[in-house]
Amino acid sequence: MFFLQKKLIMWIIAPVILIILTAAVISLHNSGIPVLNYHIISNQKINALAITPQEFEAQMAYLHNNGYTTISPDQLLDYIQYGDPLPKNPILITFDDGYCDAYFEAYPILKKYNFTATIFLITDYIGINSRYLTWEQVKVMHDAGFTFGSHTLNHISLSEVTNEYAEYQLTKSREAIEWRLKEPIKYFAYPGGFYNQTTPQLLKQSGYRGAFTVNFGTDKPNSNIFALNRIPIFQSTNTFKSFWLRIKFTQLVIDVTAAKKILSNY
Repeated sequence: MFFLQKKLIMWIIAPVILIILTAAVISLHNSGIPVLNYHIISNQKINALAITPQEFEAQMAYLHNNGYTTISPDQLLDYIQYGDPLPKNPILITFDDGYCDAYFEAYPILKKYNFTATIFLITDYIGINSRYLTWEQVKVMHDAGFTFGSHTLNHISLSEVTNEYAEYQLTKSREAIEWRLKEPIKYFAYPGGFYNQTTPQLLKQSGYRGAFTVNFGTDKPNSNIFALNRIPIFQSTNTFKSFWLRIKFTQLVIDVTAAKKILSNY
């Protein structure tokens, strides 16, 4: 009896899974703009957020050899809000936190392939903590065409503090970067990906144009500019294969994961 019930459930679930996967394959033709999310480029196996310089170079070489062009957050937002054209195979490369390996490891590799990136800084750590960038290094990369944004003063979760303190973090971190780079800072990345219903309005009030989450996905003309998706890149048993699957089949990865979750309940 149990076997028959389970088989009946699978007969019901299977068409749903098929619809999900079919929709994913169709969506590959309109897959949106990928925004890669990195943290640490290091030979030290710190955690899953750290990939080696060799792995990072292999990924950048793949992008270069396959005709990808790096864009800025301004270009992405102009595309989303106004329909402005983008170059062929656009991709936005981002780094969270502002670790010093962004300068010592990632920057030379990015320059080699004529790529730029956007780096979100924890401003109280810059020039203070030796694991993080100095303001001189920030300026060098900025002069080379890199974009910088805020990641708060000290990596606090904005969903766990008062609106007043969240706005203080947003404003003061933005002002710290503006004072150093002498230009408006318009973009933000949520520490840990955490935010609540009021955070987007606080970002607007604090002078930001857009914000990036750690939600897995690409960005399209209908995307929420204060909850932009990214594609996190992690260390794995086959880091390059994972990277390739994530950028080539982003929606398929999302839908297969959803299908597996459905099946796991039966």
